[in-house]
Amino acid sequence: MSAAAASTTPATPATPPAADLAAVKTRQQAAWATGNYAVVGTTLQIVGESICEAIDLRAGSRVLDVAAGNGNATLAAARRFCDVTSTDYVGSLLDAGRARAQAEGHAVHFQEADAENLPFADASFDAVLSTFGVMFTADHERAASELARVCKSGGRIGLANWTPDSFIGQVFKTIGKYVPPAPGVKSPATWGTPARLEELFGRTAKKIHTVERQFTFRYHSPAHWIDVFRTYYGPMNKTYAALDHARQAAFTLDLLTLIGSRNVSGDGTLVLPSEYLEVVIERN
Repeated sequence: MSAAAASTTPATPATPPAADLAAVKTRQQAAWATGNYAVVGTTLQIVGESICEAIDLRAGSRVLDVAAGNGNATLAAARRFCDVTSTDYVGSLLDAGRARAQAEGHAVHFQEADAENLPFADASFDAVLSTFGVMFTADHERAASELARVCKSGGRIGLANWTPDSFIGQVFKTIGKYVPPAPGVKSPATWGTPARLEELFGRTAKKIHTVERQFTFRYHSPAHWIDVFRTYYGPMNKTYAALDHARQAAFTLDLLTLIGSRNVSGDGTLVLPSEYLEVVIERN
């Protein structure tokens, strides 16, 4: 082949590097352990109540809450007289959930566990729940497989996942503008799409039922929301810490612009709906 011909031969596209999921998980765990997610988490309690109603949870059911955070779905299931196990890979969040359960007089079992490697036998639970939790795992396929594995045949998996176009979905897109995600890692917000759920659960589900819901953030002001999330919400805290002063200011401005486009209060406070997908998976 002549030099001229060689110079016109199309180059073979480089194979994208495989994601280092173990490293991603380590960074994610550090992020969620930063700040105090419980401050934000308690405001989302209504979602835990809603998902328990959506799966028609019955008293006496064995329930597993995965990536439970400070226990919103855990408490909702315990209030319905279920036998609940609450898991997360951040021990301090389980401590917060434990304190809430004790305050209400619920006998809940709390156990540190990785959503991608649950320490339970196959078909151990009548219902498996996760509200804004398992969607943030590094290995989506592995996590989905684990949820299905520990849920008994005929049982139900109930999920609440932010959608890509939701306010929180766009917050994470904005974060990615300043701190790009690791190559090859799928967006958590894909869990908020029926197509992705079919990919993840289609082989183990008898039926996947999804409904679009809204959670409304209510804060004193847009600045108050940013202050709370910057201080207590691990991914936001880590993002600010990674930026210099000028980039922090630009990030804040982008967040205020996003909030301004969606705030419906009309009075200076924050009343901001964020769409999520309520998911009920019937296990085959």
